[in-house]
Amino acid sequence: MQGSPLPDPDAALRRGLSRHRRFATGLLLAMGAAMLGAYALPSGYWADLAQAATKAGLVGGLADWFAVTALFRRPLGLPIPHTAIIPTQKARLGKGLGRFVANHVFVESEVRGILARLDPAAILQRFLADPETSRQTARALSGMLPRILQTISDGRARRFLTRLLPRMVTGPAAARLVARVLRALISGGRHQEVFGLAVAQLKALLVAREDALREAIAGRVRAEGGAVVGWLAGATVARRILAALNAELDKVEPEDSELRAAFAEWVAREIDRLESDPERAAALARVMRDALAHPSVETWLMDVWDRLRAGLATDAARPDGRTVSLLAGVMANAGTLLSEDPAARERFNLAVERVLVALLPSAQTRLADFIGGVVEGWDTETVTDKIELRVGRDLQYVRINGTLVGFLAGGVLYAALTAAFGYVAH
Repeated sequence: MQGSPLPDPDAALRRGLSRHRRFATGLLLAMGAAMLGAYALPSGYWADLAQAATKAGLVGGLADWFAVTALFRRPLGLPIPHTAIIPTQKARLGKGLGRFVANHVFVESEVRGILARLDPAAILQRFLADPETSRQTARALSGMLPRILQTISDGRARRFLTRLLPRMVTGPAAARLVARVLRALISGGRHQEVFGLAVAQLKALLVAREDALREAIAGRVRAEGGAVVGWLAGATVARRILAALNAELDKVEPEDSELRAAFAEWVAREIDRLESDPERAAALARVMRDALAHPSVETWLMDVWDRLRAGLATDAARPDGRTVSLLAGVMANAGTLLSEDPAARERFNLAVERVLVALLPSAQTRLADFIGGVVEGWDTETVTDKIELRVGRDLQYVRINGTLVGFLAGGVLYAALTAAFGYVAH
C-alpha cells in the first residue's frame, strides 16, 4: 500500500500567487477591453482622452508583465535575450549573494555586536553551572581521550617530548620553577625524607659491600705502607674506617642531627641562589639539558610516555574514573570563576571576540564560496519556483501598479499636451 503524498508546504503561497496573478492579468485584459471600447465612443476630446489613457495603461501593464515574467522564464517561450534571468544566471546570482552576505552582513562590526548581545561567557557559565551537564560533557571528553591517544604515534610523541622538555627546563623560568618545587618540599619536610632515604640506602650499601670494602681498604694500605704494614694493620684500619662510617651515619639518622640541619641550610641557600643568581640558573639549565640529551634518559622518557598513555586510556574509559572527575572539576571551577569574577567573564568574551575576528577574513571567503556552491547546486526549476513563490505576489503588484500608473500617466499627459498645444483631431 503506497503512502499518501506529503502535503505541499508552499500550498498557501501558491494559492496567494495564483490569486494575485489572476487579478493582475484580469486588470490588463480589462484595460485592453477599455481601450477597444474607447474607440467605439463618438469622436471628441473625451474619447481621445480615454483612448490615450487606456493605451498607456495597456502598454504599462504589458511592459511590467514582460519584466516580471523575464525574471523567471522566457515570455511566451520566445528566446529573447536577457530573459529567464534567474534560471540562466543562477550560478552568478549565487556568487553575488554569497559575496553580499560575506562582505555586507558577516562583517566585523556585526560580529562584535552579536557577541555583545549573546555574552558567550554567560552562556558558558550557565552550561557549566549544571552539574549533570558538566558530568556528561566530562564523560564525552574522557571517552574521546583513548582515541586521541591512539592517533599519536610513538615517533611523533618522541619528537614532541624531546623538543618540549629541553625548552621547559632550560627556559628563563626553569630555575624559578625548580626553586618553587624545592621550597614546597622543604615546607612539607620532604627534603628530610629524601635525606633519610639516601642515608638508609648508603648504610644498606655499606652492609652489602662490607667484605669487598674491607679488602679494598686493606689492599690500599698494603700498597701505600708495604707488605709488612699491610699484613699487620691493613685489616684493622679497614675495620676502623668502616666502623667510623657507620657511626657517623648513625649520628645522621636522628631528625635533630647537625648534619640534617646543615643539609637543610644548604638546600635553602641553593634555592636562594637559583632565584637570584643567573649564572647558577644557567648552570642548572645546562646540566638538565645535557641529562635530557642522554640516550638512556630519552629511553626512560619514552617508557614513561608509554605507561602514562596506557594509564590514561584505561582510566578515561571508566565512567567513574579520575579523568572524568578531573574534567568535571575543572569545568565546575571554570563555571564558578565566570559567575563570581566579572573580569574573568570580560577576558573570556574578549578572547572569543579576538579569535572570531582573526578568523573572519577566512570565514568570509569560505561563506561566500559556500553560499555560491549551494545555490549553484540547487535544481533550477526548484530554485525558480521557490523564489517566485516568495516574491511573486509583490511582483504581481508591480504589474497592477504598472497598468494603473500607465493609465493615469497617459490620461494626464494627453490632457497636459492638449492644454498646452490645443486639441488636434486625427
